[in-house]
Amino acid sequence: MIGIVEAFSPSYAEARTKFLEAAAAAGLPIESHAHPLKGRDGEDLAMDVVRDGPADAKKLLVVSSACHGAEGYCGSGVQVFALHDQEWRDKAHAAGVATLYIHALNPYGFSHVRRFTHENVDLNRNFQDFSQPLPVNTAYREVQPLLLPEQWPPGPDNLAAVQQYIDTKGEAAWQAAISQGQHEFPQGIFFGGTEPTWSNRTLRQVLRQHGAAASQIAWIDLHTGLGPSGHGERIYAGKDDAVAVARARAWWDGGGATPVTSIYDGSSTSAFLTGLMWTSIYDECPHAEYTGIAMEYGTVPVLDVMNAIRAEQWLNLHPGAPSEQHAQIKAQMLAAFYTDTDVWKGQIVSQARQSMFQAVDGLAG
Repeated sequence: MIGIVEAFSPSYAEARTKFLEAAAAAGLPIESHAHPLKGRDGEDLAMDVVRDGPADAKKLLVVSSACHGAEGYCGSGVQVFALHDQEWRDKAHAAGVATLYIHALNPYGFSHVRRFTHENVDLNRNFQDFSQPLPVNTAYREVQPLLLPEQWPPGPDNLAAVQQYIDTKGEAAWQAAISQGQHEFPQGIFFGGTEPTWSNRTLRQVLRQHGAAASQIAWIDLHTGLGPSGHGERIYAGKDDAVAVARARAWWDGGGATPVTSIYDGSSTSAFLTGLMWTSIYDECPHAEYTGIAMEYGTVPVLDVMNAIRAEQWLNLHPGAPSEQHAQIKAQMLAAFYTDTDVWKGQIVSQARQSMFQAVDGLAG
């Protein structure tokens, strides 16, 4: 067994080592999909996949981390703890549920403390049909000139213009304009891309392989950055289908204490989004009944998160920035997506563990 705090890591390299060691200690096979680039410290990068359960299991639970790279500091801790958690493993085995851990969907962003991939793409906006016209985010087009000023920190004119937008249209409108995703500005933020990324293609391969035999698939994708600190919002992650939404709420509502929210009815802290990663399950495993949530853990206020993303993207566009500024911006970015306290880590693991037990009960029922 491993302690909750010890399951988390201060770097991608250490997180990956802990994940691989936990899988090896559990006697589980490891499948590594090598990333084409190196990490921040010159380390190898990979999307690592571990399956706990038989290949022909009809019930499959996917637990994934680091869709948005820097959010992997949280998600990896959950996965490492779960691999050491014999009570949890016994629960899934007894119910005939195989668990598929996908560690570091976006290993480049995880290592470099970026939200986006090495292609500067938000992976959770990249699952579009690129043979069709892509969505146009007119609100982002309006705020784009404000997001990445030539100088950082922004000057008084920029600060005033941003504040005027928020005062006029509201904080939620500012968040939505930025985070909804856009396909027009490749050097901007929340860019959805114009073709599938490496992570998109690799994930689809993993889902095709491991979901082939499953008739029921559940998916818990681990995220951070929205909501009250330490609170895990369960955001429905699937098609706008009343039956599937009801099933997710029956599994994960937790008696009403932790309601399953939705981007479709406005109950989620997330804006309405397109190009979401979960759409891949319908493409790659069309034979399976699918039920999914994103576990979205709060860290700092949403405006602080948005400013951290803006700063980090500015840094990405200005690689010659002074080392002291580089360190400060990266620290700000990490704090926006990972709260390095024992209390926060305990909240994260306890809520994730509960949602995983509930998923097994749902699949078994």
